[in-house]
Amino acid sequence: MDKSERLQQTRLNQLVNTYGLPRLIITGFLIFLFIMAPVAGADFPTQITNVLNRFGWNAVLVLAMVPMVHSGCGLNFGIPLGILAGLLGATLSIQFGFTGALSFVMAIVISTPFAVLFGGGYGALLNKIKGGEMMVATYVGFSSVSFMCIMWLMIPYTHPSIVMAYTGVGLRNMFSLDNFYANVLSDFLKIDLNPIGVNLVIPTGSLLFIALLCFLMWAFLHTKTGTAMTAVGSNPTFAKASGINVDRIRMLSVILSTWLGAVGILVYQQGFGFVQLYMAPFNMAIPAVAAILIGGASVNKASIGNVVIGTILFQGLVTMTPTVINSLIHIDISEVIRVIVSNGMVVYALTRKTEGGK
Repeated sequence: MDKSERLQQTRLNQLVNTYGLPRLIITGFLIFLFIMAPVAGADFPTQITNVLNRFGWNAVLVLAMVPMVHSGCGLNFGIPLGILAGLLGATLSIQFGFTGALSFVMAIVISTPFAVLFGGGYGALLNKIKGGEMMVATYVGFSSVSFMCIMWLMIPYTHPSIVMAYTGVGLRNMFSLDNFYANVLSDFLKIDLNPIGVNLVIPTGSLLFIALLCFLMWAFLHTKTGTAMTAVGSNPTFAKASGINVDRIRMLSVILSTWLGAVGILVYQQGFGFVQLYMAPFNMAIPAVAAILIGGASVNKASIGNVVIGTILFQGLVTMTPTVINSLIHIDISEVIRVIVSNGMVVYALTRKTEGGK
């Protein structure tokens, strides 16, 4: 092997080590799907639109993972707590009669105290079981969703758009946001190329909102408090010796993550156009966790780049697979692939925990 070949192999190894072999495989598969889309008879601009839309719906939920990872609390499998806070904000905003863009703003405002309350209790719990956060978080998320199934029937809502039509008591399982904040971000400054014959729509407002939250998160992580949060996650013993209140910083990260989860579900709803209650939030943690892991994060390290790359890869895979694979082989295996990718990346990240500690 001559010098140029060795240099080329070294660069390839560096690329694999930097970008990660799982991400390279998934990126290659996604590129393959995009190439095969026209062959399968799918309209390419339409597929780009679908990927951008799903990125806009889900990116904030993935961003919610970052604070807890930075503080050493691990991946936030308890994100359903934040989602429930967002659902309370959404339903109460409608109950109080707000419409249009104002209903979206008020949903965020109303959900904030719930997110702080839920996040504070959640953070206090995680501070008592250091080292087992992710396992406890999973059951916190599951149990809270089940508990709210009862509360959605008991809270005395009266707005005709959201209560059950046949009894007037309890909320519907799903209701439309057409008269409220449906597409309030997606339609803001959107670029629609359909008039010129190209089926491409860019949800500019959603992308700008996500960019704003990502910038604010990046800026926060570079403040004194954000640096302390990173220090707590990297070495809590050293952080405590430096005068940092470890438990307070960890609780702050949990509250911030819970609030981002509340905002994230509201952003998801405005793009999806519906509010889903009861058991709908039960498994919403898995796609968010899988996306940030696909982006290159681990249980103790995450960045804004991991959020963006992971959401694009994961949602691109979920969007393109059913269209392309089903058209080519005429067998619906999209759900199988999605489950394999989601759970496989979670397992992959958890096996890297010891490695990261070294």
